[in-house]
Amino acid sequence: MTQKDSHYVPAFGLRWLTPYYDSFAKTFANSLRHRLLQRANIQPGQSVLDLGCGTGLLTMMIKRSVPESHLTGLDGDEAVLKIARDKSRGTDIQWNHALAFDMPYPDQSFDVVVSSFVTHHLTSADKVRTFKEVRRVLRPDSWFHIVDFGPPFNILTRVQAVVMKNFERTADNFEGRILPMLTEAGFSGVKEAGHVITFFGPVAFYQARKGA
Repeated sequence: MTQKDSHYVPAFGLRWLTPYYDSFAKTFANSLRHRLLQRANIQPGQSVLDLGCGTGLLTMMIKRSVPESHLTGLDGDEAVLKIARDKSRGTDIQWNHALAFDMPYPDQSFDVVVSSFVTHHLTSADKVRTFKEVRRVLRPDSWFHIVDFGPPFNILTRVQAVVMKNFERTADNFEGRILPMLTEAGFSGVKEAGHVITFFGPVAFYQARKGA
């Protein structure tokens, strides 16, 4: 399926803004990526997929934290992948261009899949398709960790969600549909492992397990 067919949304939503994405993403969400990395508890020697890796911020963070991990970054946008490749020269990170719901990997290829601020770019149907693909490429008893927008949990975040759910495909996130979609895709141990308030709205940490 082509990017056009899947209603693909580039970083920042507009192609001409792509060169500015790396600096913005680093400022806005690096602390959240650090928290996701702590939750993922990646071990030396594990094969890890950064799904929707963008400019490689989370991927490079993992490599610095766990140098012995085997890292793959996948994104549907060649422009951001070029930035990632340029930044990571001299490392053994593998960068692949493909859509999240049509991955070029055999079954059971990865020990851990992580994803930061990707699901809100996807249509509802593509979210479920992506989660099923993640489950396919994960090995048994392995985990999928996500950080992205989540449902409101107080008065302030309810106001934020009312505004933000009109942008891109964020309604599924703000209306609490991510956990049911992960369950529909066949995961177990599905839960929201934490949440925080940001300037742009509530952000949740999700985790889901592929059973044996």
